[in-house]
Amino acid sequence: MIKEKRLFIILSALIIVLSLVVTICGVCSFDMTRSYYVTNQYGEQVQIWGSGVYRHDTYFKVPIFVGSDLTVLVFVIPFAIFAFWKTIQEDSFENLLRSFSVISLLLYYSASISFGVTYNVLHLVYIALFGACFFGAGLLLAKLHSIAVQEGETYAYNITKGMKAFLLIAGLALCVAWLPDIISSLIKGTSLELIEVYTTEITYVLDMGIISPLMFLTYGLIKRKDFMGYILLRMSFLVCIGVGIMLPVQSVFQLLSGYEITIPVIVTKVAIFVLLAGFASVFNHRLKKSTRKLELVAG
Repeated sequence: MIKEKRLFIILSALIIVLSLVVTICGVCSFDMTRSYYVTNQYGEQVQIWGSGVYRHDTYFKVPIFVGSDLTVLVFVIPFAIFAFWKTIQEDSFENLLRSFSVISLLLYYSASISFGVTYNVLHLVYIALFGACFFGAGLLLAKLHSIAVQEGETYAYNITKGMKAFLLIAGLALCVAWLPDIISSLIKGTSLELIEVYTTEITYVLDMGIISPLMFLTYGLIKRKDFMGYILLRMSFLVCIGVGIMLPVQSVFQLLSGYEITIPVIVTKVAIFVLLAGFASVFNHRLKKSTRKLELVAG
């Protein structure tokens, strides 16, 4: 237990420090005056940002990166500090679950920048942050799984039909948001419309390859009344809330950069996730409020 707590303290400190370095450098890169054009590997003219750590990324992508950085800096890191501190003080189920949720969100963020940002001077920092989040999430998931096996039946909670529907809708929404772009490019025999200088779209990979299947897996566990389904559902709610905050901030930076966001894009790629985040916030509050430990009630 002592060794696990020491490892958690080290990983938590690393995650906070590395996240601060990455996000501050990212936000400070928002300078629209140094852009230039290049011809990409697909023979198209692409506008490059030209400033800060994102100097080699595209003018379209950087506002999205900076929006993510600012969201993590202002909202996620303070919440992570609170969650980690509470867990260090007392590794209760609720504290462990809160820390697991915020590390999962940071794992998604770190994976996005590690694989999605053009090579720059922070590459080793990206790798270190991704590694710390990966092992931190693994450590907490192992502890939560142990609780699920040993004490899962001692917890009572109320998972409503709306919460189950949320999982199915969220899983489908992730495909609805991104799949048309891929299908359209495959039919036309071209690259993705906004692939620009990149070789893949990491958001599509994470959302459709990991997050969407995780939603359906969680639904299956809940149907079987497996306590791990409850844990993953609570985590999914908090991650969805974080993404719901992040997308509007990204859109604001895109507008500031001069990019015109069309109504269909706002509906399919922003409004849907903001709406899901609203439901996730309500559902998470209700589920947390309904959760109780039976042995404490009996006592």
